[in-house]
Amino acid sequence: MRIEVVQLENIRSHVKSTVPFARGFNCLVGGLGCGKSSILYSIDFALFGDPLGRSYEYLLREGADSGRVMVQFVQNGKSYRIVRGLKRRGKGISQDFDELKFFEGEEVVASVKSEAVAEQIRSVTGLDRELFREIVWVRQEYLKELLNAQPRERQKRLDELFGLSDYEAAWSNLAVYQRDYEAEKRVYERDPDVAGMERLGEEHNQTVQEFSLVEVKLEQAGRDLASAKKAVEEADQKLKRLEETRVLNEELRRKEARIVANLSNTGEALSLLAEQIQGKQVDLDNLKRRLSSAETQMAHYRAELEEAGFQQADSSAEDIKKRLTELENQISSLKGEQEAHSRSMHADAKRIASLSSETENRCPLCLQVLTEEYRAGLVTRVGEENAKRQELIGQLGVEIAKLQQARNKASAAFSNMQALAPRIEEIRARVAEVSAEMNNLLAELGKKQELERDLRLQLESVRLEIGRFDLSALEASRVLARQAFQRCSTLEAELRTLESRKRELARRLDELKERIDQAQIKIDRMKKLAKAAEVIGGLREAFRSIQPKLRGEFVKMLRSFAQQVLDTLVGGEGQLLNVVVDEDYTPYVKSESGVERDVSFLSGGERTLLAFAYRLGLGQLIMQYRTGHGLGMLLLDEPTESLGREDGSVDRLAEAISRFKAIEQIIAVTHSEAFAEKAEHVIRLEKEAGESKITLER
Repeated sequence: MRIEVVQLENIRSHVKSTVPFARGFNCLVGGLGCGKSSILYSIDFALFGDPLGRSYEYLLREGADSGRVMVQFVQNGKSYRIVRGLKRRGKGISQDFDELKFFEGEEVVASVKSEAVAEQIRSVTGLDRELFREIVWVRQEYLKELLNAQPRERQKRLDELFGLSDYEAAWSNLAVYQRDYEAEKRVYERDPDVAGMERLGEEHNQTVQEFSLVEVKLEQAGRDLASAKKAVEEADQKLKRLEETRVLNEELRRKEARIVANLSNTGEALSLLAEQIQGKQVDLDNLKRRLSSAETQMAHYRAELEEAGFQQADSSAEDIKKRLTELENQISSLKGEQEAHSRSMHADAKRIASLSSETENRCPLCLQVLTEEYRAGLVTRVGEENAKRQELIGQLGVEIAKLQQARNKASAAFSNMQALAPRIEEIRARVAEVSAEMNNLLAELGKKQELERDLRLQLESVRLEIGRFDLSALEASRVLARQAFQRCSTLEAELRTLESRKRELARRLDELKERIDQAQIKIDRMKKLAKAAEVIGGLREAFRSIQPKLRGEFVKMLRSFAQQVLDTLVGGEGQLLNVVVDEDYTPYVKSESGVERDVSFLSGGERTLLAFAYRLGLGQLIMQYRTGHGLGMLLLDEPTESLGREDGSVDRLAEAISRFKAIEQIIAVTHSEAFAEKAEHVIRLEKEAGESKITLER
């Protein structure tokens, strides 16, 4: 695994930082509190998500509500990217699982669920949180931790990392199983069914015999019951037929009562209809007389119209009105002519009076002087004209009186006809209505008479059917049905008793069979438990013996790996150190003269180199054993503890790391400029206004 880029947003002093890494020796250098170690913490958080303590306070920037880390790395030639986020919720800080994504190239292969992402990380890199924090990431002041640990504590811790503690746990756990199997076996041995297996078999055989006998009885009882049920069925069918006949007879009697009632109702209806028809006939005769009288009056009025000069007596009312109007106009015209003649006579009378006067000697019309002779002649002529006019006025008066008399007579006759016409129409409508009602009543009377004849025929037929029914056969059939039912009930009770006994015996047989089967299962289980306890005992002995053998092999390989790393780190410079590792993984140093020295007697630089070589040797061995490949990446947090520039120990460690090529990528965090000088790639961190700034120097 090789990290390419780490991006941080709101992580401690990093507001927004991008940190590139390369193959070989990478060094993050800077003063205290400038955000160097925060990058290593962020890598751990991005890969595994778990906090180092109980919360994420050490990661999220103070005052920020959310943070984010992205780590891009390469494994087996493929590029991967993982993103995790933090979110402040109230007073606490937790992961923002909406941000959680794991990419292979540009494809999301896991997201949201932490378990799925952890499984993908483990599948791709072979690392889990324990391996990473114990082997890959050497935190500040932890480089010499294993060297300074007590032998027993060191052995326990490394056994857990190598997986040897699993053999110890298996040895202890198998003891529990062995005891449990043996205890279970003793319980089975004391089981009463296991001890009394022969007695259970005898009881089972007796129950089988009794069960067979009950089955024979049940078969006979079943045949008897079938015969009894058949008899009950036949009796029921016969009784049912008779009951149906009885029901039919009762229905006939009810029908007889209904027919009698209908006959009575029909007779009453016939009487009522006869009375109604008689009343309607009287009403119809009266209406016809009234109609005849009205029509006679109408003929009289028409005759008066003809007498008054109306020749078209059968014309419409509009024609009669028009004719009356013409008479009115004619009378008015004659009266006007009479009035005109009267005015002319009056004027002529005035003229005669003026001509008779001696003072008047001029014509009143032409104003010529009148002679006495002319005046006398003029008076005579005017008198004659007035006499004629008087005669004409008399003639006009006679004609007017005649016309008025005709008009009055015609008007009176027309008024009477108009008043009489609606009455005639009303009487005619009433005659038609009463005639229709009477016809309906006559039709209904005919239907009722036909119904009465049908009802009498039905009554005669029903009474004939009623007379054919015999109640004694019904009672005898009821007695036979009760007897058949009682016998059937008795047989059913006997059958239920036998079936109950059969079920009880079957249950007892099942119980005995179950007990026998269970006893046999327990016997078989006892044999298996004895065998399992024997096998577990052998496994415990094997686990007990294999652990020290494997530990011895790991110690040899650890000594070889640590020596190889140390030789690579020293690189032929300085005093040669031979590494010795005992059975509890405790390292020693042997000089060329063969003198063994405890690590506590080594110089600071020697101890640092030995601790570094020991950790790298362990890392290579454990990674090979646990993942199948060597240690490809190493994270060092302030590895120069207890080293000084004066004695050259810092320079020697840095030089040794720079020469160590067995690990593809080493990322070291340091504040030592001397240590950083030996790195292939230097990333400088500075803090400005509370924010970390990153500069890539080489």
